[in-house]
Amino acid sequence: MKIVEKRGSSVQETIHLLHTNDLHSHFENWPRIERQLAKRKADGLAAAGNNTVFTFDIGDAMDRAHPLTEATDGASNIAMFNEVGYDAVTIGNNEGIGNPPAVLWHLYDHAQFPVVLGNLFSDADRTKLVPFAVDHLMLHTKQGTRVLVLGYTAPFITTYTANHWYPEMVGTVLPEQLARFAGQYDVCIVLSHLGIEMDRWLARHYPQIDVILGAHTHHLLPQGELDNGVLLGAAGKWGEHLGEMSLVVQDHHIVEKKAWVYDTADLPAAPGDSQEIDQWAAEGHQLLQQEQIAQLPQDFPIDYNRPSPMLDLALAALQEYTGTEAAVLNAGLFLTGLHEGIVTADDLHTQMPHPMHAMKVTLRGTDLWRLVREMEKNRGFLRRFPLRGMSFRGKIFGTIGYAGIRYDPTNRTVYWHDRPIDPNQQYTIATLDHYLFVPFFPTIEIMGDNEILFPDFLRQIVARYLARHYPLPEEE
Repeated sequence: MKIVEKRGSSVQETIHLLHTNDLHSHFENWPRIERQLAKRKADGLAAAGNNTVFTFDIGDAMDRAHPLTEATDGASNIAMFNEVGYDAVTIGNNEGIGNPPAVLWHLYDHAQFPVVLGNLFSDADRTKLVPFAVDHLMLHTKQGTRVLVLGYTAPFITTYTANHWYPEMVGTVLPEQLARFAGQYDVCIVLSHLGIEMDRWLARHYPQIDVILGAHTHHLLPQGELDNGVLLGAAGKWGEHLGEMSLVVQDHHIVEKKAWVYDTADLPAAPGDSQEIDQWAAEGHQLLQQEQIAQLPQDFPIDYNRPSPMLDLALAALQEYTGTEAAVLNAGLFLTGLHEGIVTADDLHTQMPHPMHAMKVTLRGTDLWRLVREMEKNRGFLRRFPLRGMSFRGKIFGTIGYAGIRYDPTNRTVYWHDRPIDPNQQYTIATLDHYLFVPFFPTIEIMGDNEILFPDFLRQIVARYLARHYPLPEEE
């Protein structure tokens, strides 16, 4: 039960919570969202009675799939948030592991809002919080109601620790924080980039929480969800909705709470919206086009149904980057081919917008055989499979391509270059961390000794290869 200090009576007041989540740099929705946030703030403050308005974002606001986010390392997103005047944000995995460590370190240097994040640390002992965050925020309403804000992100241990960040499980951090601040707050709000099932678990186990604003699993709660007296809210994905809650408070205690969302498509557009949206994309493309990578002597087309020059080139790049003798990739990773002539960072970003890293997978021969059999079994199904999520920003999975591996279906033999694999020998192949998360190849997670290589994305790996093998002409 929540412990609160007796501080005398107060008149009734209403706290309005405006919240966004999982925008993923979908700037096509931003002009309407920004106006609606400003309007609801103004309406709340101008309404009769005692109203306080707080605005929060629950993470995955940025996504490097958008050219402007890529070109500015997320600075464009921070500038947009500064215009809104958020009271606090937390981070999602797209901020946390979708950026190189040096970029994340400085991402919020110019933010005019605090980042509330209680479960990510910069040392293995988990004694030092990441430098861009605070572990809590205490806000106050006009009538002096104390609002404790806590924030947590999905603790992807494998990928965070490889980047030298150290996440902690919320079940460890949250009880300590609630005990530390007991008696110091009247209302507790959790900014949760943990997913709907974890939000429900928190509600069941910690009724001291009043509100959980959720994200990560892209769930939409049009009227909220009341679990064990805790009100859950979430606004879906990509800025398609905007969330709001109202908390009616009497004598610093919540006596009523409700939630709703706005459908962004139903919000009024302004004459300049389309032009502004197009300008953001054009600016990003223009900045990326200024970075020239290589000069190709020929086209490298991609084919989603069979082997192709672009897939072979990327496999070679991955082998060279990882120092392995074999590699596996799927053709759907490449939204376009590459054309003869100058290749720019914009070409590679347009082609490979995914935030995916190289991964080395070491398997015994028997397990490598099983993995290739899994891939062959699923080959026809995956060729046109419309994949969504798990860092994939394309449309279909596409055909599977090998380098250094060959499969003979007549006798179900897997060859390592020209020799059948030895069941007892260890083999290391290169692929992407994406393959660890998709459900099609369980042998990688179950039997693989997996090493994810940071900080480069696939497009940067290909860029290095192109620059080395197809260098730009020397300036005279």
